[in-house]
Amino acid sequence: MAGAAIDSEVALTPLAERDLVAADELLRAAFGTALGLPEPARFAEGAELVRTRWRADPACAFAAHRAGELVGCAFLARRGSYVSFGPLAVRPDHWDRGIGRLLWEIRMPMLERWGATHAALFTRIEAKNIHLYQRYGFWPRELTALSAKPLAPAGEGGRAGAPWSTLSELPMAARQVALDDCRRLADSIQPGLDPTGEILAVEAQALGTTILIEDDGGLGGFAICHVGAGSEAGPGACYVKLAAAAPGPDAERRLERLLDACERHAVAHGAVRLLAGVNIARREVYRALLDRGHRPFAFGVAMHRPDEPAYDRPGALVVDDGR
Repeated sequence: MAGAAIDSEVALTPLAERDLVAADELLRAAFGTALGLPEPARFAEGAELVRTRWRADPACAFAAHRAGELVGCAFLARRGSYVSFGPLAVRPDHWDRGIGRLLWEIRMPMLERWGATHAALFTRIEAKNIHLYQRYGFWPRELTALSAKPLAPAGEGGRAGAPWSTLSELPMAARQVALDDCRRLADSIQPGLDPTGEILAVEAQALGTTILIEDDGGLGGFAICHVGAGSEAGPGACYVKLAAAAPGPDAERRLERLLDACERHAVAHGAVRLLAGVNIARREVYRALLDRGHRPFAFGVAMHRPDEPAYDRPGALVVDDGR
């Protein structure tokens, strides 16, 4: 299939702070239009989609301009040697001009610069998207489910559950120990996976916090959660951005404890629904979410470079959707 001719007047640059408002509007318009929403600009209304990513690491955000106007933007998320691509958006009146390809080509050198060993993304199941991403070595694997669970208000039949804590309530001296523990736990599931940059970004931007559960004197699991308006969760919601239970005996019990803690934390902060995504190759996690009352509202596909599962596999008790 022939690609679109590339617009020679498009200039690529790092995304600047002055472009954040325009990038937010562009991304909502692009995704809302692609999904056929009657009011595309209201896509993910109340959730932050651009500023949180830019503030976490401006070096991971890129822009395409034409005649001085922003016509595209694209992001990366670096988790140690594991890199997530996305989102990428092009202004709808500039679709099919090759701008998406340009935004891919400006990001690809970052993999070598960072020494990345694996990269992945989440995308809607559309031939156009999958064909474009395959050009850059990403191959489709299992489906990824985006799910939501309604939550009862505090005091309405909730269970007490096992104890848990949050990074934000720890004394400063204990926070670095907890961060190191989170990194080691993630690395035990996927070598090189390091969530600490993302954990610190959530704390610095007051988007939510990281939930911690203990097990036999060590870290049993962690969950990076966004809560409420101004975060990626949006009003009335808690979004489990990345969570992992320590592998080994009783791992599924630790996962249940971790999900319990996420629900209780969400309710305590006024959320009425819990959002969580998982690649269905992580069978234990997918089934656990369904058994707890989560219902998928959308499916996409995970694409990987190289064509290997990384932690999208049975036995990897990780909650995330690659967005």
